[in-house]
Amino acid sequence: MPTFEDEIRRIMADETARLRAAPDLVERIMRSRTKRRRARFAALAASVTVVAAAPIGYLTVGSVATPGPQPTASATLEPPAIDDTPPIPSDPPSFGDLGDGRAFGRVEVGYLPKRLKWSNWSVNFGDRYTTSYNFDGDKNGFYCVAIYMYEDDAVQEIDDRIRRYRDDGEGEEVTVGDRSGYLVVQFVGEDGMKGTPTLFLRMGDKQWAEIMFSPVYVKEFSGRQAVEAELKKIAEGLTSTG
Repeated sequence: MPTFEDEIRRIMADETARLRAAPDLVERIMRSRTKRRRARFAALAASVTVVAAAPIGYLTVGSVATPGPQPTASATLEPPAIDDTPPIPSDPPSFGDLGDGRAFGRVEVGYLPKRLKWSNWSVNFGDRYTTSYNFDGDKNGFYCVAIYMYEDDAVQEIDDRIRRYRDDGEGEEVTVGDRSGYLVVQFVGEDGMKGTPTLFLRMGDKQWAEIMFSPVYVKEFSGRQAVEAELKKIAEGLTSTG
């Protein structure tokens, strides 16, 4: 069974490569870790019960025998397993200090909902880059709003994803000012989460933005219409500087 560390490595490699992470990523990991921890605890408790019920002298550990009659069966510790798991990937490239986080890469953010601050976190792979905003500016905290940018050849991914949503009858075409976009709720049903409201915005032939609200942040609003209105305000305030 994969360990918690194995899961972290797998998810980091996959999400970093695509520069996209479901907003409930941390919650999914923690829930999975808790379930495994409970399972390990139950297994340990069962093994302790078996050992406690066994006659004294029936087990040896290494060459040291427990007091009592000569054992008729023995159990020795297995040699430690070789750790051949790959190292955790190093931190991806970032933009460094973005100040208030209103300008990153080739885009400026003109509007953010009240109380949001730059999270002091970003990722920059050139044609794909992103940053996020939350309440406390802690890069290790949960995000509220994330903005992903796709440029040049990377916009093909957005074209493909929107086409799949259209084919599946999910989401709807929208117009933001004089720019086209697509509004959809992504990641529906992942570990019981309600999904991630997302607005894709076409900012140019070779530049798309993906604006996402975390499922937790959605609870700050009165309903779907209020969330969509905020997504559109953020989209309206995005300006290409490329």
